[in-house]
Amino acid sequence: MLNPSWRRIVLKVGSALIAPDPQAGCSEKYLGPIADFIRQCRDRDIEVILVSSGSVAAGRHHFNFNHHRVPIALKRAMAAVGQNQMMNFWSNCFDFPCAQVLLTHGDLSDRVRHVNVRNTLRRLLDHQVLPIVNENDTIATEEIKVGDNDNLAAMVATVANADALIICSDITGLFTADPNKDPSAQLIPEVRTIDERIYSLAGGASSSVGTGGMRTKVQAAEKATTHGVDTLIVDGHQQDTFTRLLDGFNPGTIFHGHNDPMSGKKHWVRHTLRAKGEIWVDDGCMKALRHQGASLLCSGIVHVQGEFEPGDAVIVRCGSGKVSIAKGVSRYSARELFSIKGQQTSEIAEHLGDILPGSTYEVIHRDEMTLLERL
Repeated sequence: MLNPSWRRIVLKVGSALIAPDPQAGCSEKYLGPIADFIRQCRDRDIEVILVSSGSVAAGRHHFNFNHHRVPIALKRAMAAVGQNQMMNFWSNCFDFPCAQVLLTHGDLSDRVRHVNVRNTLRRLLDHQVLPIVNENDTIATEEIKVGDNDNLAAMVATVANADALIICSDITGLFTADPNKDPSAQLIPEVRTIDERIYSLAGGASSSVGTGGMRTKVQAAEKATTHGVDTLIVDGHQQDTFTRLLDGFNPGTIFHGHNDPMSGKKHWVRHTLRAKGEIWVDDGCMKALRHQGASLLCSGIVHVQGEFEPGDAVIVRCGSGKVSIAKGVSRYSARELFSIKGQQTSEIAEHLGDILPGSTYEVIHRDEMTLLERL
């Protein structure tokens, strides 16, 4: 269903569509209809950013290695070969230029690089170039990996201020149960609120009805919809999927974007930055944060955990630590907070000096904090 108001979409294509047989590299089997869909979107003046998985799968057949578990160094080598083949494959599908954009989580969590990514994508689109985004698997470490291209696509959609995110996979959408196990399972055509019930349907350690591979897609949908981006999960194996999308029908599950989206900076704090530590607060502080729109001050802090520096994200907790109140950017290091926690503002200067001239010594300013219903 191409909403007439959509002017920019992010299209995510999974590895199983790029290289359905990992021993054979890239294949045209499923990509023809996807490429045609991209062309038709552009003909309708809809900008497209493609997030394409598959570099490891595309490069694997060049290596004499038949074990299922691939060592990380070899996987990076496969990605280096496969990324080039994948780009050549996509470029041959179109009569307009394509651009390779390789990202890591570090590129998106650093505010300056985040803005650079946004500006680069905009300039490519302004000049009718198709951006093809993938995680930079040849260099990414666990600390800077996004980990899956569903969530990467959601981050790209928010960076690019897209109107819609379409996740093409081997899954039709979100079901009421696992359709592989329960023949009575029904497709859920639309979701307006992503809550614990939706996550339970998406699978996890405590779920008996989850569909494999769906959880990261729901995580991606939550990231995108809180920024106002409509998100669809569709089956990329079916050619009819793209015909129905172009004809205005919904062939899968649509997660509706919020009418009152989160601000860009708060969204970045909540969904992109990774927490480096935790701050425990008392009940009075918790109420002030949740109900009064307050900033976090030292006087309400009872405990600090982890190693973090000024500018790092932290989780704010209360009680036993099971209640996550907020996530925000700390203006102090963990070492500094250990020495000033529980103190009034007037006492801080005696310990640390005037380290924030002209400030009111907020640990986390409310403009750099987002409340959490669920971690």
